[in-house]
Amino acid sequence: MKIVRFSLLGLLCVFALTTRAQDIAALNQAVKDTTWKSKTEFGANFNQGSFNTAWTGGGVNSISLGVFFNMLREFKKGKHTWRNDLQSQYGIVKNEGLDARKSFDRLFFDSKYGYELAEHWSLVGNVNFLTQFAPGYNFETGTDGREIRKRISNFLAPGYLTEAIGLQYSPAPFFYVTFSPGALRQTFVTDTELFRNTPDSTNYGVPIGKKVRNEVALAQLIANFDKEIAKDISLKWRYQLFASANKNRNTAFHTDHRLDANITAKIRKYFNVNLGVIMLYDDDQVARVQWAQALSVGFLYSF
Repeated sequence: MKIVRFSLLGLLCVFALTTRAQDIAALNQAVKDTTWKSKTEFGANFNQGSFNTAWTGGGVNSISLGVFFNMLREFKKGKHTWRNDLQSQYGIVKNEGLDARKSFDRLFFDSKYGYELAEHWSLVGNVNFLTQFAPGYNFETGTDGREIRKRISNFLAPGYLTEAIGLQYSPAPFFYVTFSPGALRQTFVTDTELFRNTPDSTNYGVPIGKKVRNEVALAQLIANFDKEIAKDISLKWRYQLFASANKNRNTAFHTDHRLDANITAKIRKYFNVNLGVIMLYDDDQVARVQWAQALSVGFLYSF
């Protein structure tokens, strides 16, 4: 009986030690995992309209499809933070009698390292990249009535790579403002024939015959907001100001402004309404405010 008792006691000890070890391992893993926060979203929307020959209300048969993929990864440990943000969106529309056209096209990636100096204040180093996936065209009608399309943009035409060091103020987890007294930006136009179709042959500020233009900023300001503002309604926007010495124009310096805003409302678990807006001013492209807007209803999956 003593042997049995000792055996049972030994088994209980082994079980207790094993359970304890598993608990410690699980706790360590949980602690390790809390240094990373992640969010991933994938969505698609489809719209279609058709009319038969007897329809008197007017209209054009059309099909449109749009997809987007966003991913956010945030690391925080002690005074150190690292934030990686990927945003991508692409859409096409096909009207009867016309070739398919883009309705939306954006590829953006931002990576930022921060070191906390005081509550709400950090020293940050930031790199971001912006371009599009596919060629963009300007459509005209020829003298014979046929559609003429001229390519005015492409992947890495233009493309923007910006590097900056500065101070960040973040009063809340969903909002921050970063000011950089110095920043570098490279503008890429890998298609050397593109200038023939861009307004005033500006070639997005890149000298004709070249593929890259380097700029040094007098200052850069970035403001970012990302929050669920009401139940099942999320708002995300990002504003960037870039002020640089401008050798291509008569002014001593010029500022570029870009605002990307997106609001998403969930209808059901996997369905949503999405409104995206882009406002842009860059006189290397055209000396007017540019804007684009897209409204869609479709599928959304986030994890």
